[in-house]
Amino acid sequence: MTDTLPRTVTRTWTCVLFDLDGTLTDSASGITSSLASMFETLGMPVPAPAQLVEYVGPPLLDSLVGLAGMTEEEARNALAVYRASYHEHGAFDSAVFPGVRGLLQRLKEAGIPLAVATSKPELQAARILEHFDLAKYFDVIAGATEDESRSAKADVVADAIRRLTEQGVDLAQTVMVGDRSFDVEGAAENGLPTILVEWGYGSPAEAAGAIAVVHSTDQLSSLLLG
Repeated sequence: MTDTLPRTVTRTWTCVLFDLDGTLTDSASGITSSLASMFETLGMPVPAPAQLVEYVGPPLLDSLVGLAGMTEEEARNALAVYRASYHEHGAFDSAVFPGVRGLLQRLKEAGIPLAVATSKPELQAARILEHFDLAKYFDVIAGATEDESRSAKADVVADAIRRLTEQGVDLAQTVMVGDRSFDVEGAAENGLPTILVEWGYGSPAEAAGAIAVVHSTDQLSSLLLG
């Protein structure tokens, strides 16, 4: 991704939404290993590692249809197989990206409300954030429903905004922080700008539409806290 820091980013943010996979946690290993196990269980060829990474980020049901060519019924069956494997073996096969914990601590100390908006199932996201002792930083943890009726990033962001509004959070200057084009597009559908992080799983082309791209948590901290 090309590093760009437009002047428009210099503002006082009243709320920050974070994606989870590829933004807060380096979770590709656990996700791709569970996907490989799923394909093997279903008797299907296992995609190459680089292809498996393409599944990280978007709603998995959509990816199973779009990337694996499954019907919706096949995809829902595959999703159940994947989730069983991921819950048992893959969920904690990840790590918090360097600098993220300190960044969240500084934002919390500055009194800025924080939320997670992820296409990962909400209960699973909360479980992972609790495991890594990150849940305490967030006022809202919003994710997909178990039946995938809410999984598109735009819908998850909308749900996070609804819940933050119910808590009386000032959303006048709210920003999304993510690593994929899905974060940019989902935030934009809710009228929010996005700062993209380079350490995630996106390609340079996915930076289109972001107001800035950062290569370190220190740089992100400067944009969020001034």
